[in-house]
Amino acid sequence: MAYKVLDIANKIIKIASDNDAGELVSNMKLQKLLYYQQGFHLAYFSGKPLFEENIEAWMYGPVVPSIYEKYKTEGSNGLNYEGDVIILSSKREEALFNEVMRVYGEFSAIGLMNLTHSESPWKETSIGVGNEISKDKMMNFFKKKLK
Repeated sequence: MAYKVLDIANKIIKIASDNDAGELVSNMKLQKLLYYQQGFHLAYFSGKPLFEENIEAWMYGPVVPSIYEKYKTEGSNGLNYEGDVIILSSKREEALFNEVMRVYGEFSAIGLMNLTHSESPWKETSIGVGNEISKDKMMNFFKKKLK
């Protein structure tokens, strides 16, 4: 079962705000964390997406357009989570989600941007609004990172 991307974004914002540093996530950092969550979920769960929305290859890295639009007025400010935070359906999904947050949540927004720019899914996709990074491309790339 795929989740609503807004629910996943809210979960990322909440976990990041609860970390030891108490750092709030900017829209840019949120976009990259959505990409890593989706990529690892696709790889670990054999092509099953965490959320259905497409991720596009924009100039500053991967972006989920609907989430970008929701938070674009915040600029580089930290985002606050809203309401209840979902719990994923299985312990395996929760464990993977938390591990991705533990590893990639430590990076700054610029650090994550630089990381995504060095990886094949973004590099092999034409840059620009509407240019989708395919789920297959992400799944194949992240499968190699799971080993």
